This record gives sequence, structure tokens and C-alpha cells, in this order.
Amino acid sequence: AVIGIPGLALYVAGRVLGITLQMSASPLDAAWWTVPLLMLAALRAGLTEEVIFLGYLFDRLRRFGWNWWAIILTTAGLRAAYHAYQGFGAIVGNFAMGVVFGWCYRRWGRVMPLVIAHTLIDIVAFIGYPLAVTLFPGVF
Repeated sequence: AVIGIPGLALYVAGRVLGITLQMSASPLDAAWWTVPLLMLAALRAGLTEEVIFLGYLFDRLRRFGWNWWAIILTTAGLRAAYHAYQGFGAIVGNFAMGVVFGWCYRRWGRVMPLVIAHTLIDIVAFIGYPLAVTLFPGVF
């Protein structure tokens, strides 16, 4: 929620300013498997992104002699860049998430809690956004 709610606020701000495209939300009741599939997609994203960025890139860049903040900021920048197709809010939100997750990984050295956190953030986004569109059609 700490990362997701500001991300939604950035999306709305980007829409108001005309710098973010409108996202199309699929109805959650389109098929019985829509919500479980979205949850599996969230798990896939959380698992692959955190294992690659934290588990692999942190180790590789550290072996090349990079300092921790250079690694954290670089991986956060990469994370933001590959979410750029989602618009301004996603760029800023994913950069912030990358910094927070990078700091947590540096501090505790564990990937799995961050995989779980990422998965939960994505579940809220994947399921929460279509609900928000339904509840607040003029805003989203």
C-alpha cells in the first residue's frame, strides 16, 4: 500500500496533466479464471523480476566492484525503464520501489520477502485497478 497508493496517485496526476495514456481495464468477471490468472501473472512478475534484479544483478555488479548505491540506483532505473510503457506514474513508482527493494535486499540479503511483497503489490494493482475503474469511472 505504501508503494501502490502513491503509484495510483501518480497515474491520476499523469492523466490530469496529459502525460500518461489511459489504461484499459479488463472486466474481472469476464471468465471464472480471470482473477486466478491475474494472481499467477503477479507471482510470475514478482518472482522473475526480483530474482533477476536482486538475486542476479546485485551479485554481478558487486563482483564488478560497484558500490551499493550505484547498484541500487542502476537497478531501480532499469526497473523504471522497462515499466515506461505503463506511463509516468509507473516510471516514478517503479523507481521508488526499486530503491526501497534494493535497500531492503542490501540490508537483509533476502529475495523471497521481496518476491512476496512484489507479488502482493501486483495483485492489488491487477485486481484493484479494474475495481477502481468500476467505482470511479470519471477518474480512471
